[in-house]
Amino acid sequence: MASRSSSPTTAERDAKAPAVAFVTLGCPKNEADSDRMAGLLAQSFRIATEIDEADVLVLNTCAFIQSAVEEAIDEVLAAIEWRAARPGRRLVVAGCLPSRYGEDLAAELPEVDAFVPVAEEESIVSVVSDLVAVSASRAAAGPDVRAVPLPTAYLKVSDGCDRRCAYCTIPAIRGPHRSRSRSEVLAEARMLIEAGVKEIVLVGQDVTRWGSDLSGRPSFAQLVSDVASLDGDYRVRLMYLQPDGVTDELLRAIAEHRRVCRYLDVPVQHASRTVLRAMGRRGDARSLLALVERIRETLPDATLRTTVMLGFPGETRRDVEELHRFLRAARFDYVGVFAFSPEEGTAAASLPGQVPLRTRRARAQRTRDLADEIGTSMAARWLGRSVRVLVEGEEEGLTVGRTCAQAPEIDGVTLFPQKAPRGTFVTVSVTETHGYDLFGEADE
Repeated sequence: MASRSSSPTTAERDAKAPAVAFVTLGCPKNEADSDRMAGLLAQSFRIATEIDEADVLVLNTCAFIQSAVEEAIDEVLAAIEWRAARPGRRLVVAGCLPSRYGEDLAAELPEVDAFVPVAEEESIVSVVSDLVAVSASRAAAGPDVRAVPLPTAYLKVSDGCDRRCAYCTIPAIRGPHRSRSRSEVLAEARMLIEAGVKEIVLVGQDVTRWGSDLSGRPSFAQLVSDVASLDGDYRVRLMYLQPDGVTDELLRAIAEHRRVCRYLDVPVQHASRTVLRAMGRRGDARSLLALVERIRETLPDATLRTTVMLGFPGETRRDVEELHRFLRAARFDYVGVFAFSPEEGTAAASLPGQVPLRTRRARAQRTRDLADEIGTSMAARWLGRSVRVLVEGEEEGLTVGRTCAQAPEIDGVTLFPQKAPRGTFVTVSVTETHGYDLFGEADE
């Protein structure tokens, strides 16, 4: 059973307090939610770093696509075994799985002590308190109430989504788009920096729409500038930028602030106009390629990541060929490739022209092979260059970290033989590339 727990926090001063551990599945938004819940609980409970030390396990789930649902169910079943191994243990299943399937889960999984959907995560203190029969203080819901993992932390600037992509379950799971206030985002960013975070990753389901629902309609570009202007030794990364949100104003903000990584994660999903319209999305190969060129004009050394989906209903071989031509022309550094999954409750699940699963998977694999061929050749551009690396730990005797061109958990890493403390920045001269990973020597 995989585990990623938050760091121990203030309640550890009371060794008799019940211990709570977290296992988080899915995307960085869930990581931010887990950190938030851990921070709330840390006012009255110990936050365990290992699940075997815990009295309560909070399993924060993903349910975006069927494979994520299956993974979540497997983890729930493993957690049920954990619960049964010692009397008194309690299990809470939180996040997207209970948001999507609601009361059906309680009937199917009676061994789970409580279900906490996304919209009710602020109630986690009362839920856990009731389960362990402990009177707990309820912390104020301010941005400083958060357990902080180091040296990287996700900062959620918004939640939910107003788009109606035909394949997507997010609006049903997380609701409409809601921006956090500028003051709350900046207060949390300051707290993270003061706690020692060296990389702040701004995330949300649709981050570039931040501010569109706030008074005065402030822009995401201005928020990025504000976060990057705080005092401290840190860097800022932007994730989940929809193509129509990559404005000239945003590109200028990135160019003007050296703290902001020249890294843009822009999910295009496809390049065929026909497929994109069926998905409920805008653009085509020509306009998307123009966007890529506009990004590189302003940020010549930008690292680009995207996501594409193969096998959407009605997709033809010609559509796939058009996508492949686009990928060869755009030359993304990283491409996440997925086979279409017909999700219950989405419009795409009932569209005509459903592509057989075997064909979907085959098209996805061919696209993945092409993306890897392009991506590994793009990684070679770092040979002979000096890069600034955020140290994250050690692996097989080598120090491991990430450059601005490497997002946590999804891209490659940078490795070098010299020792360096976790959470420090080191300049590394790149001497080799293996796939997406960089190898080099730390400068004296």
